[in-house]
Amino acid sequence: MTTGAFISLLVFVSPLALAQEKSGELPKVTSESLDASIRRGVDFLLTHQNPNGSWGSARRTKALNIYAPLPGAHQAYLAGASGLALCGLIDAADPRPEANAAIAKAAAWTASELPKLRRADQTTTYNVWGHAYGLRAMTRLYQRETDPAKKAEWLRLGQQQVELVDRYEDVNGGWGYLDLFDGLTTQKPSGIPTSFTTATVLLAMDQARKIMGVTLDEKLIKHAIAGLNTQRNPDFSYDYSFAHRMRPRLAINRPAGSLGRSQACNAALRAFGEKAITDEVLTTWADRFLAREGFLSNGRKRPVPHEAPFMIAGYFYYYGMYYFTESVKLLPQEKQAFYAKRLAAILLERQEKDGSWWDYPLYDYHQAYGTGYSLMALTWCRQALSTASQK
Repeated sequence: MTTGAFISLLVFVSPLALAQEKSGELPKVTSESLDASIRRGVDFLLTHQNPNGSWGSARRTKALNIYAPLPGAHQAYLAGASGLALCGLIDAADPRPEANAAIAKAAAWTASELPKLRRADQTTTYNVWGHAYGLRAMTRLYQRETDPAKKAEWLRLGQQQVELVDRYEDVNGGWGYLDLFDGLTTQKPSGIPTSFTTATVLLAMDQARKIMGVTLDEKLIKHAIAGLNTQRNPDFSYDYSFAHRMRPRLAINRPAGSLGRSQACNAALRAFGEKAITDEVLTTWADRFLAREGFLSNGRKRPVPHEAPFMIAGYFYYYGMYYFTESVKLLPQEKQAFYAKRLAAILLERQEKDGSWWDYPLYDYHQAYGTGYSLMALTWCRQALSTASQK
């Protein structure tokens, strides 16, 4: 059976999103409603930025907290959340002076603090998230800079982030965030690379090489891609981690459990030339994402990771929303507006009263990262819908 024929057995183009739109369950998407939502998200970031230019903190705690060795884990959380918030703020393109001032303050913090980021200890590599999203922020800062000397400095800092994250590539290929299960302490991590962490790093690298011109270690990239392909199932769902590849039918590894990460993994493999990731694959998973968004939403705001059906964790929700756009933007342009309108409707519905978006209570980082993801996704929706309306 060919890959295309196999996918055709799995695809279902659900009318759910269209039915919701017609019934009024989801808000109507207009250029005015998009602009208003984006502005409210920007306002949240402007009023919640730390004095030093970053976003988030370890101050907000609860009885159950994510494992976070001090102080390195929180440095990583701060870097990742701040990188996402800065990306969202830049993409929003808010012309107000206070928005530009916040970007400048965040840029100074990024240039000063990201070069210092390292793993917390031998058990965690949360810093990988900070490097990935710090690299994305630097790429945007490079792109908006007009001074050649300052552009060169962002390129230098971006190359440094690539080299730093390369240090933590796992012996099995790709990147993970924990290294505490085998009892070994090694200079190069030998823990559990995860499919979605690997995809996150690869996509940040791809954007940085295309826009800034950073140099990538091709041997390491091939190793990471091989590791990601090892976690890919025939239906283009992805196992949670390298260790899960031996049990692909666990709930967390099945299509519903993979819903939040298949978009990122497919996009990463496509970006690096994997021919198996066709438009048909991307369309299948885009349709599936909209039809089954409720699976992700079921885990949203639950305080215990992986307690929702199919072992979905809350923090996959806005991650999935953003990487949905990264996947769909690889499709022909004429197909993108359909998905942009439906995703935007969901994001408008999910926005909090204070203008933020959040999906998992992570100390005081969750509103910053959730808002960053959502602003990036919504600004892409706005652009895709605007482009379609001009034709």
